[in-house]
Amino acid sequence: MRTLISNPTIVNEGEQFRGSIVVNDGRIVEILRGDELPRAECDTVIEATGLYLIPGVIDDHVHFREPGLTQKATIATESRAAAAGGVTSYMEMPNTVPQTTTMKALKEKYAIAAKDSLINYSFFFGATNSNVGEFAKLNAKRVCGIKLFMGSSTGNMLVDKREQLEKIFAEAKRLEMPIAVHCEESSIIAANSKRIKEEVGEDADVKYHPVIRSAEACYESTKCAVELARKFGTQLNVMHISTARELELLGDSNITAEATPAHLTFCDKDYDRLGTKIKCNPAIKGEEDREALRKAVADGRIDLVGTDHAPHLPQDKAGGALKAASGMPGIQFSLLAMLRLADEGVFTIETLVERMCHAPARIYGVNKRGYIRKGYHADFVLLNPNDPHKITKDCIISKCGWSPFEGDEFNWKVEQTWVNGECAYNRGEINEEVHGKALTFNR
Repeated sequence: MRTLISNPTIVNEGEQFRGSIVVNDGRIVEILRGDELPRAECDTVIEATGLYLIPGVIDDHVHFREPGLTQKATIATESRAAAAGGVTSYMEMPNTVPQTTTMKALKEKYAIAAKDSLINYSFFFGATNSNVGEFAKLNAKRVCGIKLFMGSSTGNMLVDKREQLEKIFAEAKRLEMPIAVHCEESSIIAANSKRIKEEVGEDADVKYHPVIRSAEACYESTKCAVELARKFGTQLNVMHISTARELELLGDSNITAEATPAHLTFCDKDYDRLGTKIKCNPAIKGEEDREALRKAVADGRIDLVGTDHAPHLPQDKAGGALKAASGMPGIQFSLLAMLRLADEGVFTIETLVERMCHAPARIYGVNKRGYIRKGYHADFVLLNPNDPHKITKDCIISKCGWSPFEGDEFNWKVEQTWVNGECAYNRGEINEEVHGKALTFNR
């Protein structure tokens, strides 16, 4: 069936124009400009006058909690929240139960996603101090990359031995697989934690979180990762950059950086209002850091935006800087939050599309996704630029049932999300007949 998406404003590859696209058999087969007509009659016409059409968002940084932590979230629930937020593909992190540090655990995740994921998927393989020998078994055309925790993590996924770090970077380079890294220096965090406990008590107010997980901890760890990437020529993506100083370390062609909508939206002043809802690792820091990150997204020093979507149940967030769980859900409202920043003039909508759609596809080598191009998979989003609404609890799809954006007002609204040529989300309704596909990579 040929479907015509008629007359939206298309934002793609640095420009916006009024046009239309034709979808057939899951692919984009025509891109029309202005009043151009399709080459042949279409079976279905979707009238999109007044709407914006962008490529589907590719989120390179999510925690969907399955297997083992399914009281918080599942691949089924979070992929539906993602579709409601305009996300058509995701790359999921390995700190589940069991951790994705063996081939058996990796295959089990792919099997769950093949059955339950509404949108497209891939999974990171987690590095440990002892599993570098497993890397050679990975299919680089099917696995998005290697996740390395050079900071706090669950279980045995903290890699802090220099010898093992060098082996990981060398082997990743040999296999031409990217490393996605969480950078926080554990020894600095431990010393800060000890000092704050002595000064304030066993569970200090959450406002001390950025003091404990300090800018220095981020900088020293990121500096180490960058040095290793330079030494071995490994492709490195520094995830969730949170400080202005870390930006000084960037610039090499094989090193990219990611920011999250949370670090671009909130600053330490918001702890008084939102408390542990915005407690995450690395910590949300000062207003100066937030402004530096925003400028870096605008000028390209930060390459891409991923959510670090990490749902916890409300009871998990009880406590303060040392006892409340770190992480927040974000995938359903990340695109809206970024569009709000575009409306405020922080960056353009063309830049937003570059950071959330094009860059993840380009950096990870995703096959035929992330752009509105003829022959590419028909993953795209229709957005209403003028539908003011407030985020209420009853519209939250993530299984945890809450969001730091609850109560916020947005002008933009996701009208439809299309995945592989099928409408997966349509004005509040999920199409349960849609199934995502495993991403493949050009390596």
